[in-house]
Amino acid sequence: MISVAATAARPAGPPERLPTLNEPPLVRWILITAAMGFLVLFLFLPLLVVFTYGLQKGFGAYLDAVRDEYALASIRLTLITAAIAVPLNVLFGLAAAWAIAKFEFRGKNLLTTVIDLPFSVSPVISGMMFVLLFGAQGMLGPWLIDHEVKIIFALPGIVLATIFVTSPFVARELIPLMQSQGNEEEEAALTLGASGRQTFWRVSLPKIKWGLLYGVVLCNARAMGEFGAVSVVSGHIRGLTTTLPLQVEILYNEYQIQAAFAVASLLTLLALVTLAVKGLVEWRSGA
Repeated sequence: MISVAATAARPAGPPERLPTLNEPPLVRWILITAAMGFLVLFLFLPLLVVFTYGLQKGFGAYLDAVRDEYALASIRLTLITAAIAVPLNVLFGLAAAWAIAKFEFRGKNLLTTVIDLPFSVSPVISGMMFVLLFGAQGMLGPWLIDHEVKIIFALPGIVLATIFVTSPFVARELIPLMQSQGNEEEEAALTLGASGRQTFWRVSLPKIKWGLLYGVVLCNARAMGEFGAVSVVSGHIRGLTTTLPLQVEILYNEYQIQAAFAVASLLTLLALVTLAVKGLVEWRSGA
């Protein structure tokens, strides 16, 4: 039997590699081929189609479609919506994750369930909820009309719908991370005289920064690509309340196929950039 002392004195080497499954070559070839075929069919081919149709009339026509006044207006509205929704969801996600991970209180399970609600509700239904609440015939509609406040078919409605559908992303990334880290370092900092603010900025936030950035990336991607909820509350007012996904739909319904795919390529590029940033964050965080 190897003694404890001998075990402790043994130099630390590289971690042992997990044993691999010794499957027959035919089985491995079938599994790899099936996986690659799935990626080609459902990922690479759609990407190729988007850029092929977007550039089928030449790069000049592509630039004309992207620089169209309505396309630029939809890009601007998409960026504004994301610039408002994402920071608000970051604040909500931090607050919710901190409360759930660091404290015990009555209604904690209910709060966790409510955070997941946008995942289980169809985006179209969530848009309808805002229409029934803030629309002209909704619960608050008459009061809003009397005070000349416009939410539905305007920027506020688009922002509210986007916030609703993207609200779980940051919180859902941070809750398990903060629960696994525990409270020992925060308690030690408070014991040594640090204030609550100093503990958050110097102890808690550095531990969760990569998880937070990961949630922000996913939240931003969903905010820019959201269609269902925004479609319901926007009214499809061209040049005013159409985001990039809605502009693609309008162009496609008008049989402007090349222009529709040209604008859609912007969302495709956004998705590729998001995947690249997501991969970088996972690499830096050691995931």
